[in-house]
Amino acid sequence: MIPAPALKDEKLRLQALHALNLTSASPDARLDYIVEFAAHTLKAPIGLITLIDEDHQWFIASHGINTTGTSRDISFCGHAICDISNGVVSDRVFEITDSKKDIRFFDNPLVVESPWIRSYISYVLKTDCGMNIGTLCIIDNVSREFTDINKQMLKLLGSMVENILLKRHHLDGIKHKFD
Repeated sequence: MIPAPALKDEKLRLQALHALNLTSASPDARLDYIVEFAAHTLKAPIGLITLIDEDHQWFIASHGINTTGTSRDISFCGHAICDISNGVVSDRVFEITDSKKDIRFFDNPLVVESPWIRSYISYVLKTDCGMNIGTLCIIDNVSREFTDINKQMLKLLGSMVENILLKRHHLDGIKHKFD
C-alpha cells in the first residue's frame, strides 16, 4: 500500500479547509440526498462526500456505509486530491477500475477488508481559491469502468456539492456578523 500523499501547497490547502469551518457544521440533508442520488445513478452501493485534513478523511454525507471517516493514509480520497500518477488532478475526476491491480491500493485495508473497495471514482471538491479539500466519491465492491455519462453526472453533482458547501460557509459568516 502506498499512503495518500500531501500536496505541495498542503499548508495553504489546510488553511483553506479549516477556514470553511465545515467540520463543526451540522448535517445537511441536501448533501445526503446528493450522495444517495449519485450512488443510485451510478449503480454503486456506497457514496460519500469527504473532507480531508492532515491525518483524517471524514464523511460529511454518506450512503451505504456506517462510519464517519478513516485515516488519511489509507484513504482513496487522499490520493484523489493529489493524483500522484501525474502530479495534477486531471479533469477533477479520479478513477480506479480495479484496486486489486493498482500498486497504491492492492493491499489497502479498505480493499482486503470491509468495505471491500474494488472500484472507485471521485470528483475533487475545491474551495473558491482553488484548493482541493475533499471529494464526492462512489465506491463499488466489483471491478468496473465508469462511463463518460457516469463521469459527467458525477461532475454535475460535485459542482452542486461545492455550491452548497461554499454558500453555507459564506452564510455562516454573515450570520456571525449579526449575532
